[in-house]
Amino acid sequence: MRYPAAETAEKHQRILREAARLFREQGFDGVSVGQIMQATGLTHGPFYNHFASKEALMAESTLHGSEHSRAALDAASISPETMRQYVRDYVSAAHRDAPGNGCLLAALAGDARKQPAVRPAFTFHLKSIIGKLATHFPWQKKRNPRQDAIVMLSAMVGAVALARAVNDEAFSDEILKAVNAAFTT
Repeated sequence: MRYPAAETAEKHQRILREAARLFREQGFDGVSVGQIMQATGLTHGPFYNHFASKEALMAESTLHGSEHSRAALDAASISPETMRQYVRDYVSAAHRDAPGNGCLLAALAGDARKQPAVRPAFTFHLKSIIGKLATHFPWQKKRNPRQDAIVMLSAMVGAVALARAVNDEAFSDEILKAVNAAFTT
């Protein structure tokens, strides 16, 4: 039975959305195709009508997550203060505590290096975010905006990843606050 194109496209987007969320929460190896399809409310059977493999889904869901992250950063680029708020929101307890709704960089950097199918999408996303930060962040000194953006993003991603990894909430908060203060004050 053929479904209307709009319904098929909606199902495809639903699979991408849930896969991106679950991969950020549990890692690429931590979630199965069956779990993703269950989260979408679909059966496992139609998966291969949408994707050639789990690796293809991983790559496309990374691009899907990238689109949303880039849109959020674009929205923040309207003023210096909204850019600083973007950094505050990124390096926050709310972001730390919700990896499924957060940035794919902080959630999947360790996993992406082991997934050749994902690396091109991950690289594209990273370069795009660095470019946007270099262009739109209100740098105090215009030495080398691209280099400064790489340092800032590395600190932001690292802070969230480390804050998620420790078992001491006060220390976790301290990590976030230190990086936040380094770029927003």
